[in-house]
Amino acid sequence: MSSAQSSARHAVLAEVIRQHDCAYYVEATPTISDQEYDRLYRELLDLEKSYPALVSADSPSQRVGGAPVGEFATVSHLMPMMSLDNTYSQGEVRDFTQRLQRLLPGETLTYVVEPKVDGLAVTLRYENGLLTLGATRGDGTTGDDITANLRTIKTVPLRLNGKHPPAVIEVRGEVYLPKAGFEKLNTERLAAGEEVFANPRNAAAGSLKQLDPRVTATRPLAFLAYSLGENSLGMTAHTDVLVWLAKSGFVTPQRIWSCENIEALIAAIDELDVWRRGLGYETDGAVIKLEALALRERAGVTSKAPRWAMAYKYAAEQARTRLRSISIQVGRTGALTPVAELEPVLLAGSTVARATLHNEEDLRRKDVRVGDLVVVEKAGEVIPAVVGVVTEARTGAETIFEFPKTCPECGSTAEKTVTAGGAGAAWRCTNAECPAQVRGRLEHFCARAAMDIEGGGEVLVAQLVKAGLARNVADLFQLTVEQVAGLERMGEKSARNFIKGVQTSKSRDLRRLLLGLGILHVGVGTSKALGRRFANLDDLRLATRDEVAQTNDIGEIIADSLVRWFSEPGNQEIIERLRASGVNFASQIFEAESIAPKTGPFAGKSVVLTGTLPTLTREEAAAQIEAAGGKVSSGVSKKTDYVLAGEDAGSKLEKARQLGIKTIDEVEFLRLLSAGG
Repeated sequence: MSSAQSSARHAVLAEVIRQHDCAYYVEATPTISDQEYDRLYRELLDLEKSYPALVSADSPSQRVGGAPVGEFATVSHLMPMMSLDNTYSQGEVRDFTQRLQRLLPGETLTYVVEPKVDGLAVTLRYENGLLTLGATRGDGTTGDDITANLRTIKTVPLRLNGKHPPAVIEVRGEVYLPKAGFEKLNTERLAAGEEVFANPRNAAAGSLKQLDPRVTATRPLAFLAYSLGENSLGMTAHTDVLVWLAKSGFVTPQRIWSCENIEALIAAIDELDVWRRGLGYETDGAVIKLEALALRERAGVTSKAPRWAMAYKYAAEQARTRLRSISIQVGRTGALTPVAELEPVLLAGSTVARATLHNEEDLRRKDVRVGDLVVVEKAGEVIPAVVGVVTEARTGAETIFEFPKTCPECGSTAEKTVTAGGAGAAWRCTNAECPAQVRGRLEHFCARAAMDIEGGGEVLVAQLVKAGLARNVADLFQLTVEQVAGLERMGEKSARNFIKGVQTSKSRDLRRLLLGLGILHVGVGTSKALGRRFANLDDLRLATRDEVAQTNDIGEIIADSLVRWFSEPGNQEIIERLRASGVNFASQIFEAESIAPKTGPFAGKSVVLTGTLPTLTREEAAAQIEAAGGKVSSGVSKKTDYVLAGEDAGSKLEKARQLGIKTIDEVEFLRLLSAGG
């Protein structure tokens, strides 16, 4: 075959394969058998192998995933990717339409209702019809460049359909994992001895975050398009946008509702709630948008969200089932958590057989007894929980559960300790070497929010502990591929990936290391606050209790916990071993914030928001506080400077009054901003 013939044949093959991909993945109407498709695809690959110059950016072969990247680059969106205000109240939906009518007096408003896909928002940039960039939402203005990962998704067109594509256009949508793909993926991970994903959204997020696109290519991800970013197409209505997206090769919402008044809008929301249960992917609400694009422009946006759209979230699904027994789960901090063992019940698309009872106080407050008919709830990503008891169904055979005073895992004495903030108490195992605590600490260290070590889940950690290969987090950095590969159900490839993940984690920021160490009461927010306050782990380790307590959002209980943890010889040994292994102790947050000191009328001030403000949303108020040099804190303490209170302010306002902290309303807040503090 000559060069000209091979080029012509390649063009034909690529176009035919693209058409079949669209028929199979977008239109769900395959036109050829899998065997015939595979034959065409192999012929394409053989041609590209013989004639490498034929490989183009939009070739079907380019979905397999390229070489791994060291880190994701940051890119700017042509137009901001704003999040939506959301509500669980149909009354607030009515308020939303009334606000828009006031903003657009005399206009006839038509709304569109779409299913809200429970996935990850991304943007795709096409130049002259070719995919050139794909990015996450990020902070709305900039996101991570994940083009290589998005190219592996079959429902992301590498080239737009049509002969005359726009010069530049951004397509917005959601990446998700279909229910069937999620179940298949978890089955495969379980067979490989890997930790299963908690839900489809987590699985999709983890897949898009892979630095190796070849891993992403193995995940059955999908993309649904619902809007445009940079729009120069001259369209006037949202439905026109959806038609254009479908013609260009995208999957769009399977069904939309057009509503001309509030009653039709409420009816559409209710109808969607029933209809969405038959979809092949998870949804958690309805998205309501103005149909006319020109009216959207006039309605405008706030600092974070468009005024012309909102999300209505459906209430958490509930089910009734029988509580067979109560077991005790031991966590990484030694906390004893009661778990309801249930008669299996279908809830939110999955079978639930266990649910959390939180702690002894919650169990007593709800008066949950073994044998009760209980109400179980599952909202989105939240672990199923027992939210109530059907007391009228009691027969008298139910029994009160006696909370154990010893650890069910190791038999050590359990003690009741106060939780951070003094909000309650929890029973904890006093044995730091309790196998359950050891496993929990290792899993926590490897978690995505902490040191993000791929493969360091429940199954592998349990084997490491059982084999005596790891008793604390420092041991992970001494493991070899041979040791890990020798464990049950662990192949050499999985072992190498895990060890590579361990080595990569050495460069993580201080805040992630602090979170990973599993210090009692130190969560995501606390570790970030400490990273802002201290330049490195040694500065924090050598700080006094009072110096730690002076950190924003750090109270006395957390300060005591930190000082106690650093004073223990075993933990000091772990720190030195981590240092010797080359683990980063420096804080990037400290360096970044020390370079750019805060200025403005609220410079150095800590502000707590509570209640509903008359005109500002919490997000808008928080943005203005931060822009004015201040910091928004979640809880009231002696270090709080102001409490900005609106209607229905609760316990935070009362605590502020008790501590003598100045409270201000929105009017006073705006005056302080304009007056310079």
